[in-house]
Amino acid sequence: MSYQIIDGKAISGQIKEECRIKAEQYREQGIEITLAVVQVGSDPASSVYVRNKKRACEECGIKSLSFELPIETTEKELLTLIEKLNADTSVNGILVQLPLPEQIDEDKVIQAIDMKKDVDGFHPMSAGALCTGQKGFVSCTPAGIIELLKRSGIEIAGKECVVIGRSNIVGKPAALLLLRENGTVTVCHSRTKNLKEITRRADILVAAIGKPKFITADYVKEGAAVIDVGIHRNENGKLCGDVDFDSVAPKCSAITPVPGGVGPMTIAMLMSNCIASVDLSREIC
Repeated sequence: MSYQIIDGKAISGQIKEECRIKAEQYREQGIEITLAVVQVGSDPASSVYVRNKKRACEECGIKSLSFELPIETTEKELLTLIEKLNADTSVNGILVQLPLPEQIDEDKVIQAIDMKKDVDGFHPMSAGALCTGQKGFVSCTPAGIIELLKRSGIEIAGKECVVIGRSNIVGKPAALLLLRENGTVTVCHSRTKNLKEITRRADILVAAIGKPKFITADYVKEGAAVIDVGIHRNENGKLCGDVDFDSVAPKCSAITPVPGGVGPMTIAMLMSNCIASVDLSREIC
């Protein structure tokens, strides 16, 4: 069957343009949206992500403040900086680039960020708000998955949705968002029995398992929409996802490529969260 390639680059471009227009409207009201980005150490992958986030801020008319701390920074020093940024009324969002060096407790750092500035959506109170249907920030990759489906004309309501993966950053929030959109949701993980039987029921299959090309055609229902969250390098150094694209795509109605699918959406939704922070900060307690 012919399949639709879900173009994350194009959709993320639309979202960033919408953010740019909104940021301009806020500036006309005298509000400049500011994101503080904190990086500890100079991990090459983290540096690339941070650079991409700063570039996206420029494209969207969002001011970015950069804090590049040495690798030997203590937990106390980092928490002191976060406290300072929490108190700074000119800062709308705080993003601490993960992973952090081993001397720093990531959970403690995430919990130290003011929920009203938690544009990554990782704070336990943000997760709790998502669970209970309250207003709050949603982590960027799961929010991006929902936008990919909606903007590609893929109906979620009433559909059988299967999420493979139960991480706090992708799997769990993706399942909750699909549920919020009235999907019927099953979450699978490393202890799931008869995985293929479950995934073959899915009208919408979200693969966030962290294993390259794990999902082959025999995991997929004819006509399913497949969202591939994984990103890996194969033995030839070429990027691939959790889904074996070549075998799966012919069975699908729609599928995300790697690269160019979910990846660009994460930063676009971060920009969207920064814009939303102006109103959300008034609405969440």
